[in-house]
Amino acid sequence: MSPAVPVQPRRHPGRLRRSRPLRRLAAALVAATTLIAATACSSAVDELKASSGERQEGGTLRVGALNDIIPARIFTNSGDAINVLIGSVYDSLVDYPLDELEPQPSLATSWEQSEDGTRLTLQLRDDVTFHSGRPFTSKDVEFSIKTWADPVWTVQLQRTAAAITGFDTTDEHAITLTFAHPLSNVFDLLDMLPIIDSESIDQLREGKAFVGTGPFEFASWSPGAKISFTRNDDYWRGRPALDGIDVSVIPDPQAQVSQLRAHQLDLILGASYRDFESLGKEDAFRVNQWNGAEGQVYVGTNVTNPALSDVRVRQAIAYALDRKRVVDEVYRGAAIPISLPWPDYSPAYDADANATYDFDLDKAKALVEEAKADGVQIPTLPLTYPSENPAYGAIAQIVQSDLAKVGIEAELDPQEQAQVIQQLIGAKFEGLWILNHAYAHYTPSTLAVSAYPFNADHNASLYVDADYQAIADKVWKQPAAQGTDDGDPADYTALNEALLKGSFLLEIAITLPQDASSTQVHDLGQTKRGEPLFHDTYLTK
Repeated sequence: MSPAVPVQPRRHPGRLRRSRPLRRLAAALVAATTLIAATACSSAVDELKASSGERQEGGTLRVGALNDIIPARIFTNSGDAINVLIGSVYDSLVDYPLDELEPQPSLATSWEQSEDGTRLTLQLRDDVTFHSGRPFTSKDVEFSIKTWADPVWTVQLQRTAAAITGFDTTDEHAITLTFAHPLSNVFDLLDMLPIIDSESIDQLREGKAFVGTGPFEFASWSPGAKISFTRNDDYWRGRPALDGIDVSVIPDPQAQVSQLRAHQLDLILGASYRDFESLGKEDAFRVNQWNGAEGQVYVGTNVTNPALSDVRVRQAIAYALDRKRVVDEVYRGAAIPISLPWPDYSPAYDADANATYDFDLDKAKALVEEAKADGVQIPTLPLTYPSENPAYGAIAQIVQSDLAKVGIEAELDPQEQAQVIQQLIGAKFEGLWILNHAYAHYTPSTLAVSAYPFNADHNASLYVDADYQAIADKVWKQPAAQGTDDGDPADYTALNEALLKGSFLLEIAITLPQDASSTQVHDLGQTKRGEPLFHDTYLTK
C-alpha cells in the first residue's frame, strides 16, 4: 500500500486559497467582461478577508431560499434549501477546498490506498457523535455508502457507491473499503457523501428528522414555508457562533431582494444576477461569488424525439446559442461561454474543442436545411425550465429567439423546480430543457458516469453510444489521484470527442454562483458541491 496521508491541519473548505487554476479563471472572467469590476461584487475570499471585528455569539441567521426540501431527493443537491440542510446538518469524510481536488481530513483523519487502487483504508475520528448522542463509527460509513448505492435515492454518484463491494468495520474507528475495480473518483464520493444516521433513516424518508454530526441540528420543517435549525453545542469542530438558522422558502426572487433590503432576511440565495449586481453597489450588502463551486447552464435534448434524433438538428441548436449574450445579459459577466463542460483547470479542458460550437447562425441554418431536405420534420419543440429561477426564464427567451432565426420553433414551458427535477431524474423531458449541472469541476469521470445529464449508462437525454460508454468506463476505472488528476490526455481527448459527437447536451456557459447578505453577516463559507457553510458565521449589530 502507498504511504498513509498524514493528518493535516484542517482548512475550511469554503475559504479560498489563491491558486493558479483560480487565477486563470479570474483572468478569463476579466477578459470576457468588465461588468463585475464595475460593481462591489467580489470573490468570497475578499469578502472573508473583509470580515472585521471580533466574533460575536448568538443570533439566528435568516436565509431566503427559492425551493423547499423534498425528503426523497435530500441527497441530490437539487435545490438551495436542500443544500443548506446538507451543509448544516451533515459532515462528510473528506473535504475538498474550493480551489483544488486535494482531499482534506474531516470525519476521516488519514487514509491509505492500495497500489492497484482497489482498496482504501480510512482512519476515523473517535470524538464525534450524532445529534442523537450516538457515537459515530465505521458502521455509519458502511451504512451511508450503501444508502447512496441504493437506486431508490437516485443520487448522482450511485454507480460509484455501488462499486464499493467490501467493508471491513472490525475497528470502530477505521474502515477498509474494497472496490469492484479502481475508482478514479472515489474521493469525489467521500467529499459529497453525507454521513447518515441509520437509526433515524425512516424519519428522514418522511421528512420528520434529519440527524447528522454537523454544526447545526434540524429543529422543524413547515412544508412550503420554513426550515429551522439550532446550534449543535457539542460540535466536534467547536461550538458555532449562531444560535440557529431559519430558512424561509420564498419562490419569488424579487421578494427575497425586497426582504433583504427591509432587513427581514440576512442572506438570500435566490436572486437574478442583475439584482446581485445592484446589491453589490450598495454599502449595506455584500455579494459573494464562489469561485471553485462552478456550475454549467445548458440546453438538454431528448434524442428519442423524432426531430432531435438527428444529430444535425442538435448541432444546429448548439451553433444557434448566443452564449455571449447569455453571459452578458443574464449573468452580468459572472459566467464563461463554453461548448464543453470543463473549467480551464480541469485535466479534460481543451481550448480548441471548447470553441467547437461558437455562435454561428449560418452554420445552424445550413444544418437545419440539410436535415429538412432529407425528410426530417421539426415541429414546435417544448422548452422546459424551472419557473422560480429568474436566470432560466431569461435564458429561455434568448434561446427561443435564437432558434427561431434558424427555423426551429420552441414553445416556452415553465414548470415548478420539483417537476423539472423529477423529469431530469426520470428522463421524461419531451423535447428541450434548460438547467444547470455540476461535477465538471470534480474528477472528469464523475461527470461521465454520475451526473444525471451525462451518465453514459443512463442519462436524461436517453442518449446511448458505445464509444461514449467505453471511454467513460475507461476514465472511471483508474486508481484515484489525490490532489492531481492529470490522467491520460488521450483519454480526455476521446471523452471530449464522444461528447461533441453526440451533442446530446448543449452547453451554454460556466456559471459562478453568487449570494447576497447584509454586511452584518460575517465569515460565510461554501463547499465545492455548492452547500452554504455557517459553522464560522457570526452576526454583528
